[in-house]
Amino acid sequence: MDEQTLLAYLERIGAERPQVLDETALAGLHRAHLMTVPFENLSIGVGEVISLAESDLISKIVTRRRGGFCYELNGAFALLLQALGADVVRVAARVYGDGRLGPPFDHLALVVRLPAGNDTWLADVGFGSHTTYPLRYDSRQEQHDPGGQFVLADTADGDVEVLRDGQPQYRLETRARALADFAPTCWWQQTSPESHFTKNSICSRLTADGRITGSGRTLITTSGGRRTEQQLETDDAVRSAYHDHFGITLDLLPAAPG
Repeated sequence: MDEQTLLAYLERIGAERPQVLDETALAGLHRAHLMTVPFENLSIGVGEVISLAESDLISKIVTRRRGGFCYELNGAFALLLQALGADVVRVAARVYGDGRLGPPFDHLALVVRLPAGNDTWLADVGFGSHTTYPLRYDSRQEQHDPGGQFVLADTADGDVEVLRDGQPQYRLETRARALADFAPTCWWQQTSPESHFTKNSICSRLTADGRITGSGRTLITTSGGRRTEQQLETDDAVRSAYHDHFGITLDLLPAAPG
């Protein structure tokens, strides 16, 4: 990532360039990313192919000011952190759903070692409602975050389980992966009728006191623990909501599932 792109990325998330990429700076970048770059799968509903090429990630998230799902969001965030001097390892995870583990490469997360400090961090800006801040990767103690109480636990086969409020979220491999390793599952996620990403459209980001989510024609706002829903009755209402709350201009509306 060249200097111009780095500065454009920081502007995209409303963050200053840290003088030193330490624990505090990483936490600030992590939160800023979650608050400005939505977790969304709108490309699937309009027939836009999702590419994991580095230039395409930057084009979509930085230049076009869109969001994405885990492969895109964490894929791009890794490039930003590396440009700032961090050592970033991309790791694969299997996500829990209905009490069962999903397929390998179901999720992409980041293990980050900073140039300032000896701690290693689990960063994840691509899991929707999850942690606000990175977790200490080497700690097996309970970690408090605005998103809940998190614990990382070693499994018998050498993986790492991530639990939120006592419930398993996903299971991490510990080996390093290349972004290209996630391409087959990324393709499956955007094309298979069995993928939950092809069944419903979603667009969601963190807010100062909760979260705002567009799900189909419903706008869901959580503020201070209180949840409200607003039905978007017209196409213009959908477009306005996505523009106002997520900064996304929809030329085409995502197709209804089914």
